[in-house]
Amino acid sequence: MQSFRTEIENPIVERDILELDRKIHQFKEGKLDEEKFRSLRLARGVYGQRQEGVQMIRIKLPYGKVTSKQLHRISDVSDEYSRGRLHITTRQDIQIHYVDLDRTPELWAQLEKDDVTLREACGNTVRNVTASETAGIDIDEPFDVSPYADALFNYFLRNPISQEMGRKFKVSFSASDADTGLSYMHDLGFIAKIKDNVRGFKVMLGGGLGSQPRHADMLYEFLPSDKIIPLMDGVIRVFDRYGERKSRAKARMKFLIKDVGLAGFKELLEEEQKAVPYHTFPIDAKAYPTVKIAEREVPQTSISDMETFEKWKSTNLVPQKQEGYVAIGIKVLLGDFYTDKARLLADLVAMYAGGEIRLSLRQNILIPYVREESLAFFYTELQKLGFTEIGYNTALDITACPGTDTCNLGIASSTGIAEELERIIKADYPQYIANPDVAIKISGCMNACGQHNMANIGFQGMSVRTKNKLVAPALQVLLGGGNLGHGEGRFADKVVKVPSKRGPEALRLILDDFDQNGNGKSYADYYAEKGQMYFYDFLTPLSATDNLTPEDFIDWGNTERYKKAIGVGECAGVVIDLIATLLFESEEKIQNAQESLDEGKWAASIYHSYSSMVNSAKALLTSEKVKVNTHASILKDFDEKFVANGRIPVAGGFEALVLQLKTNEPTEVFAKNYLKDSKGFLKSVEQFREQELAEV
Repeated sequence: MQSFRTEIENPIVERDILELDRKIHQFKEGKLDEEKFRSLRLARGVYGQRQEGVQMIRIKLPYGKVTSKQLHRISDVSDEYSRGRLHITTRQDIQIHYVDLDRTPELWAQLEKDDVTLREACGNTVRNVTASETAGIDIDEPFDVSPYADALFNYFLRNPISQEMGRKFKVSFSASDADTGLSYMHDLGFIAKIKDNVRGFKVMLGGGLGSQPRHADMLYEFLPSDKIIPLMDGVIRVFDRYGERKSRAKARMKFLIKDVGLAGFKELLEEEQKAVPYHTFPIDAKAYPTVKIAEREVPQTSISDMETFEKWKSTNLVPQKQEGYVAIGIKVLLGDFYTDKARLLADLVAMYAGGEIRLSLRQNILIPYVREESLAFFYTELQKLGFTEIGYNTALDITACPGTDTCNLGIASSTGIAEELERIIKADYPQYIANPDVAIKISGCMNACGQHNMANIGFQGMSVRTKNKLVAPALQVLLGGGNLGHGEGRFADKVVKVPSKRGPEALRLILDDFDQNGNGKSYADYYAEKGQMYFYDFLTPLSATDNLTPEDFIDWGNTERYKKAIGVGECAGVVIDLIATLLFESEEKIQNAQESLDEGKWAASIYHSYSSMVNSAKALLTSEKVKVNTHASILKDFDEKFVANGRIPVAGGFEALVLQLKTNEPTEVFAKNYLKDSKGFLKSVEQFREQELAEV
């Protein structure tokens, strides 16, 4: 029963929100399996926290763009439903924490009033489409990638082909060859290029971080821009059908590429081309909203401390290709800021800049379209908000995930050690405050939300056990990673594991040696020259556990003794469904197929029908304890277990029936016939299941 008024004009969005509300009630009443409910809420941005009874809400902000109105709306929602704190992620999202589950539908409805969504911010979906925060202003960009990132985001939002994949799927756009969108560590990465006066992209495929980082392969040196959406449509279809589903550790795109090879993947991609509804998808970049720069006159401002002002300008300004303008970088400690300051910032950019901010992959804020003559005024206004910390995108600007503060998977504190390392750099290594050459990143576990394994200096949260079986928080030190540009990157080497409280000492040793032996080289070149074992030798003494003090058993930012406590990770967890739930879900998919058919969406209808048939087969295979690791294996195993022996008759075989979608174009006639086949198959499965249960 609906418990609130959505007041949403878009009927698709309204239906989505009301569906979440219904599912919450069904779950609370014991009518919906917990694992199935988890899958549904994750796909709607609702993520379980480390703290029991509350949720983290992830707000999906394509390529990090947030308008002044949207920032006000997000702030209002955070105050009403949470605690007024906003957290910027390394995927340009905003997260708010400590939200009551029952209130998430109305929270979502409030956000949608200013075109802000939670949909597919978590779960086994296409996650937020990220991009260089300088897109549109980058002095080296061949063109603005924002319209293309925006078009791709909208195409795959609620797209049936990407709702229930084996794992998440991440996409990035880079404004230039500097590859600031980090294409090499994404499932699909696009780097802007122009060839023969045609806009397009270099395409990277199959990258990823986590416990087993993989460098992406180059799929295309150049792909015209009207081909990028059809390409991703095909890639998603291949990943959905052949990607691992049972083992969470092997369910990312990078493992599929590793298994079948790049050539093998291209063959599978070619087989999907008839099913892809568009072979070209032109993107009208000219229709993308233009920036409206405020014309209000800036008040005259005098600076009392010119030395500090000049230092700030030397580290926190980003040049723009638009003459007379610069962008201001705001260093946001650990990505956390508060709604009172957010509102004032929103008003500032609305009245005196371009009415928007960009969230960065390093958890910071960039204000574009600031007039050069307005810098003194902006500095004084930002200073009032505490937003003039120097060191934007430098060694002082440390990236860290929430770690054990709120995340179920956190093993050791990442925020606490990050604050301490920034304090040390500021106090003892001032030469690094303006050094963009050394990137330091910290993750609370191996999943790399803090991107530690692509950093020049990285730390990963772990634990260490002493000989007498006491457990202390620890950090894996990783060195030598970095972005090389042009779609090339290097992943950091694991060097040594040290107790967490020795993390600052490890950083001191590394920076001291770089200062003494770097000989003017970049940090990346210095590390490459010295090699992994060089650092292992002088850091190994820090790894000893036979001399730990009581302080070593208390993690950063904590007062109590450390206790290793890892919950169940949700963000990309594999859902194990009950048979009855699977069959009920198949019926819902058929309803979705019928609705799409009625709306003239042939490709969407076909994929809903496909999903229903695979889901129904999965239900019966699950009942017989057959592994259901991939869609491809489900099709083959169902033929072997049920069709070949006549238990369920399917003319021509189940695999051939289902894979008609690969050999037929998505026309109205085929969509109708395919839906009819799907309905017939589900009826056969339900009859078989009823008879099977009756005989038990």
